Amino acid sequence: MQKRLKNDFPGEAEFCADKRIAALIGENGSGGDKRGLMIKILRNIIENELSQRQRQMIGLYYFSRMNIPEIAETLSVNRSTVSRTISRGRRNIMEKMKYFI
Repeated sequence: MQKRLKNDFPGEAEFCADKRIAALIGENGSGGDKRGLMIKILRNIIENELSQRQRQMIGLYYFSRMNIPEIAETLSVNRSTVSRTISRGRRNIMEKMKYFI
């Protein structure tokens, strides 16, 4: 049986990660050079560090602003699959972004 770590449970850290990613993706171009650099880093991480499935679902969730049931229906997968995949992708993004934030 696999031992669960603290980070295996969604909670405050994941909520904060979601808000940070959404803020970087959703805001307009204001904020200067640092914000522009952060967006480039974020896009690079999404393109190069995530699995194809994570990239697809993260893109639909953040860029296309689809909710989890809509993504599940579009991709013909279970809602829990979408939720887990987005959560893992978000965790991967924040793991890489921690060096820049």
